[in-house]
Amino acid sequence: MAIAGDLALFVLAALPLMGSPGPATLSLAGMGAAHGVARSLGYAAGVNIGTIAVVLLIATGVTAVLLGIPGMKSAAMVLAGVYMLYLAWHIATAPPVSADERGSHVPSFLGGFILAIANPKAYAAIGAVYAGSLIEADQDTRAAVARVLILSAVAIAVNTTWLAFGAAIATILGDPTKARVANLIFAVLLLASVALSALA
Repeated sequence: MAIAGDLALFVLAALPLMGSPGPATLSLAGMGAAHGVARSLGYAAGVNIGTIAVVLLIATGVTAVLLGIPGMKSAAMVLAGVYMLYLAWHIATAPPVSADERGSHVPSFLGGFILAIANPKAYAAIGAVYAGSLIEADQDTRAAVARVLILSAVAIAVNTTWLAFGAAIATILGDPTKARVANLIFAVLLLASVALSALA
């Protein structure tokens, strides 16, 4: 019963940390606004699988080992920044959904996966949830597996919600000019979230 209560607190801690605006969530909202939900599902799947991979890397301690290698953290941050600049440009320049039902390139599953793996906010948020968890390291394997499953489910729920939110905004705006403005706003917010994550 104590473990169940701890897991409930774990969920409550995970939701605001993982659900708050960040590079992955804002990129999903931007993709939803720029391309709609259906055309962005491959990208969203990549973000989800990549986020689950981050959960596993943190849960197993691999992240701490990798980031302990001299220069690794700086190199990862530079590569992540370059990719997210590209992604922001893609969102900002995408035609409105109504004008783009068939034409332009939508970032792929691999693009979403790369963003999730390179997302500094994911490591900070998931690491914070683990660090603040009341579930002790010496508890059984079931508790450890439960944490991974819970964080994976929270990530999928949060990411799906942001994708749908972006698509809903584009639908409500209707006007191509307003939709373009929404795309630009999502792109700027994505870059701002990257900067804030890097400074954290």
